[in-house]
Amino acid sequence: MVRERFFVGGGGAVYTAGRMDADLTLLTGATGFVGSAVARALLAAGHRLRVLVRGGSDRRNLAGLDVTPVEGDLGDAPSLARAVGGCRYVVHVAADYRIWVPDPAAMLRANVAGTEALMRAALAAGAERVLHCSSVAALGLTDDGAPADEETPVSEESIVGVYKLSKYRAERAVLRMVREEGLPAVIVNPATPIGPRDIKPTPTGRLIADAAAGRMPAYVDTGLCIVHVDDVAEGHVAALQRGRIGERYILGGENLLLRELLGLIAAETGRRAPWLRLSPGLVWPVAIGFEAAARLGGIEPLVTRDHLRMSRKKMFFSSAKAMRELGYAPRPARDAVRDAVAWFRGSVA
Repeated sequence: MVRERFFVGGGGAVYTAGRMDADLTLLTGATGFVGSAVARALLAAGHRLRVLVRGGSDRRNLAGLDVTPVEGDLGDAPSLARAVGGCRYVVHVAADYRIWVPDPAAMLRANVAGTEALMRAALAAGAERVLHCSSVAALGLTDDGAPADEETPVSEESIVGVYKLSKYRAERAVLRMVREEGLPAVIVNPATPIGPRDIKPTPTGRLIADAAAGRMPAYVDTGLCIVHVDDVAEGHVAALQRGRIGERYILGGENLLLRELLGLIAAETGRRAPWLRLSPGLVWPVAIGFEAAARLGGIEPLVTRDHLRMSRKKMFFSSAKAMRELGYAPRPARDAVRDAVAWFRGSVA
């Protein structure tokens, strides 16, 4: 006989634990950029979705979606237990994604401790499979600019910035729980997604919006792996269905120099691409000034020293493993740029 435990969630809805629902999936981060794309892909694949949302969160990205919200927080373990109760699958996309934060400890709590708490809740609830959305930020980079893959060496000491550090530590925690506690988790590592519904926007989304509006007269060149957010979402579904437990899969697209990305944006908008290329050393004092102003004014700086440190290596990645094992098939970067520019234009119309 299966014993059921009943929990009361946000809005008085009642959920059960102890009996698994054949197609019920918990998704975190569904109000965000990547998470809202994943929600749409999961719904299209036939999943019934319960989404973890914080009280008072911006839920515009959930408008029109057939999902069941349950209020909770990654820092509130009882709310996570209620959220995962009865779910066959758990898909964890929620993360604090910023290059600069006034309180690094808060980001580490959200991205590392929060991930561990959700994984433990999934284990306790007996979830059949867990999908953890990590990032290429947790992976190593090559010295010569060649595309890195899931096996490229990385160490904590080589990681630049608290966001990358938080994703690295969260991924290590998930892999440790797979090995030591039998967590049935698969990991995906999205590259640099762009596209519609970037309402915050993300750091890359802000770059797209500023370049499209002609607010970017100069740039520090680097290399990025650009991917359409909807392709990343399809990769999540494929990994949930076909990924191997304990394995990581890069969900990337097309490797571009920043000047090439800016050229694609210019082609979409009819504007002239920024022509003034600056060296990181020249911009370094400016970054220090922006960071100081941000600490005083509480606003995110336009450029930081971590931006400049990261620009020194090309963040190029190979998605060959995901293509081979998951059937992952990203579209050209030009299509992703077109959809991102169109969405930002429409969002300010």
